[in-house]
Formats: sequence, structure tokens, C-alpha cells
Amino acid sequence: MKIRLFFVILTALAFISCAHIDPHPMDMTSAIRNAKTSKDHYALARHYQAAAEAMQARADEQKRCLTEYRKHGYYYGRKTIDVKEHAQALAHIYEEAAEENRRMAESHRQMAEEAK
Repeated sequence: MKIRLFFVILTALAFISCAHIDPHPMDMTSAIRNAKTSKDHYALARHYQAAAEAMQARADEQKRCLTEYRKHGYYYGRKTIDVKEHAQALAHIYEEAAEENRRMAESHRQMAEEAK
């Protein structure tokens, strides 16, 4: 009975981990291709700015976790180094994504100004 429950939970976790956590609300390729007016470019800029803020929030959360892991590493035993490195890597990835989204937002703001 316990083995069956274990496999059910394991299968559920596998499906959850494969699911898209944050599906993209719009088709960016066609949105960028069809952007002609300043209004279109401002909408894209707002979208990229919101994505940058979301990525920065995730990076900040990972930094808070990293601080916790450093402060109370003894809670995590042998896994302390792994969780520290994982949180640090995620924070770095999220910060890079936030910066790239900021660059895209700025680019579309400039295109919007030029389209006026």
C-alpha cells in the first residue's frame, strides 16, 4: 500500500514538473512581426517590462533563499552546498533574463518613438 502511494505521488510530481509554470500569454513572434505603430511597440515594451519585473522578483526570491541557506546551512545537512549553488545559479539566470527583457523593452520604446 505504501509503495503504491509512493508511486502515485512520484507520478503526480513528474507531471507537475513537466507542466509550464508560466505559459506565455501571447505569441511573441507574430506580435513582433506585426508591430507597426507606436501603440504596438509600446504594448510590447510594457510586456517586456512586466516580464523583466517578474524575473527580477524571482531572482530576489532566490537571493533571499541563498541568504537563508548561508545563515542556517546546518538545517540542510549534506545538501547545503547543493542548495546554495542551485539558488545562486537560479538567481543569476533570472537576473540575466530580467536584463534581457529590460533591453527588449527599451528597444521597443525606441521603435515606438521612431514610429510616431
